[in-house]
Amino acid sequence: MKVVNLRKENWQKDPDLLRIKTRGQGLESRYAPAVLEIIENVRQFRDTAVFGYAKKFDRVELTPENVKVSEREIEEAFNRVPKEVVKAIEFAVERVRRFHEHQKENSYFVTEPGIVLGQKVTPLDSAGIYVPGGKASYPSSVVMNAVPAKVAGVEKVVMITPAIGSLEVNPYTLVAAKLSGVNEIYRVGGAHGVAAVAFGTESIPKVDKIVGPGNIYVALAKKFLFGTVDIDMVAGPSEILVIADESANPDWVATDLLSQAEHDELAGAFLVTHSDRVAQEVVKAVEEKLKKLSRKEIARKAIENFGTVFLTEDVNHSCDVANEIAPEHLEVATKEPFGLLDRIKHAGAIFLGHYTCESLGDYVLGPNHVLPTGGSARFFSPLGVYDFIKRSSVIYVTPEGFKQVGWAARELAECEGLEAHRLAVEVREAFKIIAKSLAEEKR
Repeated sequence: MKVVNLRKENWQKDPDLLRIKTRGQGLESRYAPAVLEIIENVRQFRDTAVFGYAKKFDRVELTPENVKVSEREIEEAFNRVPKEVVKAIEFAVERVRRFHEHQKENSYFVTEPGIVLGQKVTPLDSAGIYVPGGKASYPSSVVMNAVPAKVAGVEKVVMITPAIGSLEVNPYTLVAAKLSGVNEIYRVGGAHGVAAVAFGTESIPKVDKIVGPGNIYVALAKKFLFGTVDIDMVAGPSEILVIADESANPDWVATDLLSQAEHDELAGAFLVTHSDRVAQEVVKAVEEKLKKLSRKEIARKAIENFGTVFLTEDVNHSCDVANEIAPEHLEVATKEPFGLLDRIKHAGAIFLGHYTCESLGDYVLGPNHVLPTGGSARFFSPLGVYDFIKRSSVIYVTPEGFKQVGWAARELAECEGLEAHRLAVEVREAFKIIAKSLAEEKR
């Protein structure tokens, strides 16, 4: 790992820190033309394009008859997955559901004389969740994407996941989908799969929102299709930042850094510490542990690309550095982690204490593991129930209420030069005057 000394003035301008801060930029121009071409072809040719790309990229022959995963395949998956794993998925589903129940929002109304104002909260009709496929097995991604959608009240949750090289979908993924409440599953992925559920095809339904992480093609397809559908965020490679003091266990910290490095060659693993000893021992432990990992080639490449140790003045400075980077996962491996919580402003998820390893959050703690990456934690939030609802304003005005507010609306319309807006108020004011005169004549 590269060691960078930030114990200096203008440390925010350090080139290594700036490189980390801009880690999410620069890939779009390289892949955008291909993704846009795929999207346009799917929009025009629908099933024909989707099945063609599946054959080209995934080496699988899809048809209208086999693109949807059958109930029998799902039942068979339960027979293939070890009982202890099924129990673990059930355990995760329950904990994730219980946590996300607290995020539910309610409609509300406020009243004043002659006016009723409110907000109506409605779940989306449908949502599409993207789950990586092929050799990968990510039942946890299914749980984290599907459960908050069902808690929100989404009636139709559609899962897309690529079947690579054969029609078989990973059985762990199918079991997690069933237990999480997924309604339909289609064996298609990539940018063409995202476009398929964005537009709808003859065989694949259109959804209102697409969530879930994927490769650069998936991320860009979601970005370019935003507006046709809603999306959660544009996710990039996974990342972890650990703030450590003298109380940290270097062996544990090194393992946690590698837990993200093994994901992807572009994954980020950052240590921020004011302890020279901890820095040295973590670097040594990372190198030793790399030799034993089954995914050591991927992890080593990630460490070479982005693995960085930042040396700081003190633990408060470490928090400032973490805020500059705004990591997806932030572990606080310090003696008094809660004392630093107020100083931490930008992070997708904050793991406090030596025993709160990020891996627990990935699977079973309850908070969502779909998190903002590439510094976007400065303005994005974790996936949640709030991502699967929409809010409609509710407004009711009586004649009495109209009298209270109409004059101001008329004046503002006049100053903005919008004549019909002004007239919409004035015709009602005129009606009230006429109605009042008629009432007086009758008396």
